[in-house]
Amino acid sequence: MRIKFNGKECTTQFQNSLDFFKTQSKDESDVFIVNGFATKENLPLKEGDELFCIPKNTMPDENALDAMMRARHTPKLHDKLKKASVSICGLGGLGSNIAIMLARSGVGHLNLIDFDIVDASNLNRQAYLVNDLGKFKTEALQIQIKQINPFISVNIYTTRVTKDNIKELFINDDIVCEAFDSAQAKAMLAQNFHSIFKDKILICASGLAGYGDSNSIQTRKIAQNFYVCGDLKNAARHGNGLMAPRVNICAAHQANLVLELLAR
Repeated sequence: MRIKFNGKECTTQFQNSLDFFKTQSKDESDVFIVNGFATKENLPLKEGDELFCIPKNTMPDENALDAMMRARHTPKLHDKLKKASVSICGLGGLGSNIAIMLARSGVGHLNLIDFDIVDASNLNRQAYLVNDLGKFKTEALQIQIKQINPFISVNIYTTRVTKDNIKELFINDDIVCEAFDSAQAKAMLAQNFHSIFKDKILICASGLAGYGDSNSIQTRKIAQNFYVCGDLKNAARHGNGLMAPRVNICAAHQANLVLELLAR
């Protein structure tokens, strides 16, 4: 029968997957993938099946990784995510974690926007490491995402978002996630975005400081193509700072909503 192995068409007389893999691998710890699913089960082979054998502790090539992602996400959803373009404005506790979740989910085009550098106060909730201190957040996060999935497109804009550059920055996006620290910056984007892009989706965040009360962080549809995630009340202030768990819960709400909307 004809199958595809490691991206190339071939013929095999073997009727089961493990029998075939034993001819290709001498290490039992290698990863065996059958139609996108990593498995050591001895599955019956069918005409047109696609198999990969990936040495343990090595990065698979683009086709193999894509096959694994398609299996995890279901092919139709994965194809939609792969074609999508999402911007993340502000790469602090919300934005850096949103970007990483979307990268892990296979969103094909990410645009990272921030003007700031990584400092030590960021390490309590943001997706940066000690080695990133002093780097622009855009550059540090781009490197980190490439280590997660080197095959997605990551564009960086080390700049401040203003009402004058909104059109230029978001012209090619399907969805924009607002993740600013500044209330003024949040208001500026919310007030100007849909006057330029009526049909694009904007997902904002409001209220996520402190700890506890996880279930008060919710996703709300405010208007057509406009959503807000958060509890809408717990702003950062003295005695009620920004801490990793609640910030990450809100970031997950925003990232999860992106996937839900792209899946439609």
